Parts: sequence; structure tokens; C-alpha cells
Amino acid sequence: MTARAADRARYDRATAHLDAPVAVVDLDAFDANADDLLRRAGGKPIRVASKSVRCRALLERVLERDGFAGIMSFTLAESLWLARSGFDDVLLAYPSADRKGYAELASDPKLAAAVTVMIDDPAQLRLIDEAREGGKEVVRVCLELDTSLKLFGGRVRVGALRSPLHSPAQVAELARAVKRAPGFKLVGIMAYEGHIAGVGDAVPGRPLRSRAVRLMQATARKELAQRRAEVVRAVRAVEPDLEFVNGGGTGSVQHTAAEDAVTEIAAGSGLYVPRLFDNYTSFSGRPAALFALPVVRRPGVGVVTVLGGGYPASGATGADRLPVPYLPEGLSYDPQEGPGEVQTPLLGSPADDLLIGDKVWFRHAKAGELCERFDTLHLIKGDTVTASVPTYRGEGRTFL
Repeated sequence: MTARAADRARYDRATAHLDAPVAVVDLDAFDANADDLLRRAGGKPIRVASKSVRCRALLERVLERDGFAGIMSFTLAESLWLARSGFDDVLLAYPSADRKGYAELASDPKLAAAVTVMIDDPAQLRLIDEAREGGKEVVRVCLELDTSLKLFGGRVRVGALRSPLHSPAQVAELARAVKRAPGFKLVGIMAYEGHIAGVGDAVPGRPLRSRAVRLMQATARKELAQRRAEVVRAVRAVEPDLEFVNGGGTGSVQHTAAEDAVTEIAAGSGLYVPRLFDNYTSFSGRPAALFALPVVRRPGVGVVTVLGGGYPASGATGADRLPVPYLPEGLSYDPQEGPGEVQTPLLGSPADDLLIGDKVWFRHAKAGELCERFDTLHLIKGDTVTASVPTYRGEGRTFL
């Protein structure tokens, strides 16, 4: 029996009492992935990206481990909810225009102490000030650095369109604006190198593309390490008591951790290891989060149909954003239909061994987005469900 076949047998035994569709997290794989992230971080603390987990119970589980510290959230409403739930170090990774949320933040000492907001433009400071509604609490602020690689005098740009702050001078200028503004405290710098951490460099069947990606990433790492160090020096000249410099992502943990200027690493997807992280040379993890759909039809030889399945991930559209049938091995989509809104036909010889009511296990393309489809995660240890915990959706929290 192959390792994947053994996993399928475990998952089927563990969930035999549960009707599909159903989502699970394999705790042995989850914990092993957490250990691997810590190893690659080399002693620097890891801030957990909540968008890649979207389950309070699992956020609590990983933050109980030495080496993990703090949460990187994705909306202000989520940040405030987590802070009210007892998480005392929440860094909002994206600028917000949530005026009501800012009013709550500025009027509550506990929230103001626990939550740090992100800015990359003086206009965001003004929006926060205008939203205070009399709240006098000091708002903790982090500045986001643009990590993109610019080549040929800026005519070629590689990286996500995020912050407009690219140079040390630009970041230092905004730092001075924060220092001048009453009611704000500059506490950190964040820089997410998505073109390094979030792009696979070993794509099957694409050797030339994979080599080009590795070359780009090596160039980008060198350029960013130098520029990030210069940015940190420039900002520390404005605010010597800067608390943290956050960088990284699951795919670049060890490289970012090697930079002296970085004090903490951000990671989250590496806990679940969705399918987009299969094609990396920098690390390999164990798939920990899966979902199962039930077989509801047998249209013919070599074909079964499962209920549901059309769960595409965000990002530029393409086949790599689709979930993949994982267990049993050897199933594939009908190219004329793909994963459907209500039903999904699957092709392959393993279909002939599947009966009505059997489970087919899938892996989602991106980590936490799976939790937007399911209200419960069943936690598996060995071949037993040890707990069933709500996702954000299960707690009635749909932040985006």
C-alpha cells in the first residue's frame, strides 16, 4: 500500500460516521509542517497568517508552540474580533477603509494595545483620524514596503502591486509623517515578497520556466535583502524603538530569516500545504487540509460523479487555481466540464472501484480559502476524529 493509499484508508475510517461533503485537517501533518516552518525560520519567531488558516482553534493550536508569536490578519473587522477573543498581538497586513472599525479601535484600550494597522500613504492616516469619533487611544502603525523587483530602469517590474513605497527615502518620509501625527505610534515595517515566497520554482513539464523563476527569485532575494536593510536603517533613524520588521512567506522562510534586518517571519499556508505549494525546491510539506465529496452517480465505465466541487481559488484564473482530486490516486476532471457548481464528473480507472456514497478526497489550491466553503473542520489524529471545530464561516464570520 502506498503512503497516499494508507492516508486514504485512515481518512475514510476516521470519517466513516460523517456524510460528505466534509473537510478535515490531519493533525500529524499539520504539526509536522509547523515543525518544518520553525526549522527553516532558524530561531526567528513566526507570525501566523490568519487568512491561510481561518479557524480559531487551529490558530490557538499553532500559537501554543514555542517559536510562533502573533497573528497577521487580513481585515480590520477580523483583527478586532481576534483581539476580543484573546489574541493580544494582531498585525493587520492590509490597509483598511473600515471607519466603524477604526472608531472601535481608537476608543478601546485593549483593542488599541493588541492591534497594529497597516499604512502606505498619508491619506490613510487622515482617514483613521477622521474615523475616530472622539476615540483618544493611540493607534499602532506599521509601514508596508513594496518588495517588487524593478529591472531596466523600472521598465520591467516583477512582483505584486501592493505598496507604493519602494525606496528607503519614501518609507522614511512616511515614517516622519506618522511621528508628526498625534495619536499614532510607529511600531513596525512589513514587506511581503510574494514573487519569491508565493511562486513555485519547479513546475512539472516546464523546465525552462522553472529555471527562469529560480533565476528571477535569486536576483530578487539579493536586491530585496540589500534594499530592506537600507529601509530599516532609514526608518530606525526616525523611530529607534521600532518593535518589529516582518518579512517572508511560506515559500521563502529560510531565505528571509537569514536577513539581519528582519526580526520575524510571516507564514501560514505552510501549515495546510495546499496544492500551489507542491512545486517548490525550497521546501516540501505534507498535505494537511483536505475535503471529501460523495460519489452520487456512476454514469459509465471509468466515470463517477461527485456532489459539488466548483471551489476555485483566488488569483489569475487558470487550471492551477482549481482543487485537484487527490485520493484515490488516478482520477481527473472531464476537460469538457471541470469542477462543477453542483456536481463534478471524474474520470479514470479508480472510478470503477468507487460505490455510491464513497468519498473522493480533494486538495484545495490555496490554504485558508477552503474554509470559506465549510463551516467545520474535523481534526484527525491517526484514524480518529479527535475534535470538530468551527471555521470562521462556522462562527458566522465572513470578513471578505
